[in-house]
Amino acid sequence: MLDLELLKTLVCVVEEGSFTRAARRVHRTQSTVSQQVRKLEQSVGKTLLLRDRAGGNVSVTEDGELMLAYARRLLAIAGEAEHVFSAPRSARVLRLGVPEDFDVSRLTVLLAEFAASHEEVRLETVSGMSAELRAGLASGDLHLALVKREPGDGACLAAWPERLVWVDGRRRNGESGPVPLVLFPQGCIYRKRMIYALESAGRPWHIAYLSHSLAGVQAAVAAGLGVSLLPAFARLASHRELGDADGFAAVPPTELAIVGDTRAFGTVEQDLIAALEQAIGPDVGG
Repeated sequence: MLDLELLKTLVCVVEEGSFTRAARRVHRTQSTVSQQVRKLEQSVGKTLLLRDRAGGNVSVTEDGELMLAYARRLLAIAGEAEHVFSAPRSARVLRLGVPEDFDVSRLTVLLAEFAASHEEVRLETVSGMSAELRAGLASGDLHLALVKREPGDGACLAAWPERLVWVDGRRRNGESGPVPLVLFPQGCIYRKRMIYALESAGRPWHIAYLSHSLAGVQAAVAAGLGVSLLPAFARLASHRELGDADGFAAVPPTELAIVGDTRAFGTVEQDLIAALEQAIGPDVGG
């Protein structure tokens, strides 16, 4: 079982770019921080960070990138659980839906700040496919949701275009025959875009890997299992972007939108929307 404290140290070292700065941030010695990272590496049997000779600055390996994605998700879930169980049971519940294929780590800091500044509210964040989130809004199980959709598909509270890029693994060589696709499940707009683009171009394809999570798709592409279509911000350093020269034409952007019933909104909901806009706005267009 992964140790959350070790995962927290890994994230800190990567964010600070060195063991020295990470040690100052967590008020520990550099040797303690280094030992914690080595302990994590030993537990998973992979090298996660490359150290320079002085032991100060670090760079992330491909395995480290993958572990970092999981670490942030696990720490976010742990933080959410801690907040839920520490909040007063009489607190008002506000339920937010986020797409299964969205990088939730981008939101966690500002959502945590929102929760800390609204102690009278218990924020519950759930994930699912956009179709499921829409159904949750319709049934009243969700108050707000981030959904992936076609641009301009109905009313919304805020929206951002998502530039999409074709990606494969840097170690995977192109081959003839059907295109191996790394896909999200049925109902995902990226999946629809991929299949429509290839079939419109008369190119055969087959499913090489299927995952509900963004981290799973990113890892499968990086490992060379196949090609996928991702928002530009989700492309990793271990991915290679494909273009016309590779036989993959650009596809139209999708849209990330905040949706909800404004008739039931008060100050708290408006504050949450503002937090979401601050978290998403600058980067999502890629």
